[in-house]
Amino acid sequence: MSAPPTPPGELLQLLPEAVVQTDALWTITYLNPAWQKLTGHAVDGALGRSLLDFVHPDDTGTLRSGMPVFRLRVADGNYRWMRLQMHPKTDDADRVISRQGVLIEITEITEQVLIEVRQRFLRLLETIDGVVWEAELGVGNTFLSPQVERLFGYSVEEWRADPGFWRQHVHPDDLPAALVIDDAAYHATHSYAYEMSYRLIAKSGRVVWVRDLCRVDVEEGRPNRMIGLMIDVTQQKNTELELLESDNRYALATRGSNDGIWDWNLQTGVLHVSARFNEIVGLEDAGPLHDDAWHFLQQLIDPDDHERVQAAYRRHLAGHRPNFSVDFRARQGSGRLVWLNWRGVAQFEDGIAVRMAGSLSDLAERGSSYDALTHLPGRPLFRDRLEHAIALHRDAPAASGDAPPPGDTTRFAVLLLDLDRFKAVNDTLGHHVGDQLLQQVARRLESCVRPVDLVARMSGDEFNVLLESVDHAGAAERAWEISVALSAPYLIGPHTVTCGASIGVVSSQAGFATTDDYLRAADAAMYRAKNHALGVCVFSEKEGTRGGVRFIQ
Repeated sequence: MSAPPTPPGELLQLLPEAVVQTDALWTITYLNPAWQKLTGHAVDGALGRSLLDFVHPDDTGTLRSGMPVFRLRVADGNYRWMRLQMHPKTDDADRVISRQGVLIEITEITEQVLIEVRQRFLRLLETIDGVVWEAELGVGNTFLSPQVERLFGYSVEEWRADPGFWRQHVHPDDLPAALVIDDAAYHATHSYAYEMSYRLIAKSGRVVWVRDLCRVDVEEGRPNRMIGLMIDVTQQKNTELELLESDNRYALATRGSNDGIWDWNLQTGVLHVSARFNEIVGLEDAGPLHDDAWHFLQQLIDPDDHERVQAAYRRHLAGHRPNFSVDFRARQGSGRLVWLNWRGVAQFEDGIAVRMAGSLSDLAERGSSYDALTHLPGRPLFRDRLEHAIALHRDAPAASGDAPPPGDTTRFAVLLLDLDRFKAVNDTLGHHVGDQLLQQVARRLESCVRPVDLVARMSGDEFNVLLESVDHAGAAERAWEISVALSAPYLIGPHTVTCGASIGVVSSQAGFATTDDYLRAADAAMYRAKNHALGVCVFSEKEGTRGGVRFIQ
């Protein structure tokens, strides 16, 4: 009959190796007899004491950090090299309850080898781009990695000699906030991770921005212990401050320009707009984000301008323009029709547009772009629209490979109108009557054209009309309709005023390359109409004759 098994406790008593058990606070709770044989210290005298009391002061930090090789003080007062790999036992909340391990003397290993082991550990720490540290309340730093000298200029010995060293070298402006966080960690009731940013005064006097990634370990019955990593983030912080300053300058400039700002993520479709943007479109109560950008914009843009606005930014996205700028009519939240300018630029990644950003302007607030008297667009807006029409017409044959088909919607015409006998109205009836006459002319012009067309006041009694999606004959016919409408009498207060117009017409059939070419041709036709009392004069380039010009009456 076999003997009964030996209880686990008795087995530990019989082991030749020293078995060590501590609680979470490193207090020794169990030692087998091999402890006294190895260290010379009585078991009863060691129980209840901290294991760290027997460890060399220079090795306590590395032991607690997980380094199993250290020097232990034996009964005769000398230190011997030992190895103790402690295995923690935790509860359901992952809190350390106890630690157990086997203590082995490694005196047979030369001290040089042990030093090399420690050096490898320190070199490992040095690969971390920052200072690894450990601290306890009332003690200060119990461990610092050597990078502290490279980053801040202080030696490990200088730093650890004074428990208040860190607090004395935090920048005065950052110290109050840092102390609040630090004191909270020292007096915490549970373990947690935290971080803080502050400036530290280096030995040279240089100010270093530090990001401190920390963890507080709370063990019942012992002072709280903090472990952390200090990282030099001076360059990053300076960049952030420069960006913030730049953003502030840009924000100030934006407010000064009175434009609305927008940023469109083309990958997610989210449009971010400024408060001024919402104000311009009459949606002051709307938020800064719109999930479906194009749907939001379509609701604002007058339907007759949808195609032109889309074409403008598509040309930019296709690489035909370095940026885009387009004027359009928009319905404000109140229903009022306003002229706006939308402009911006796209950001490309691997040839794909991923983001667009720019500004939005109310053209009524730009004196040169919007005529306050007649409430018509001004010269800059008309030139932009005409330039856009020229570009679309020019690209149409390249897209199809042939001449524009009969139904080509990119064809257009420019009309330039100058009122007849307007100066006489001003001289005889006064400028106030002349102003009212200009307002009535503007309304008649608007009633004579389609929503897709554009009427603009260029200066004085001179107006321009841009007819879109129209051929040569259709432009001439529309010009005569306008001439008839403008020649009808005007009732202005007690006065009946008759004031017709001379109209010059040039269509895209002329094939000019620039805005100025079209405006000069329309101007020449208008002067011929005025000088010969023709009413309407159509400009046409004579076929087969370079530079030859003829006029069709």
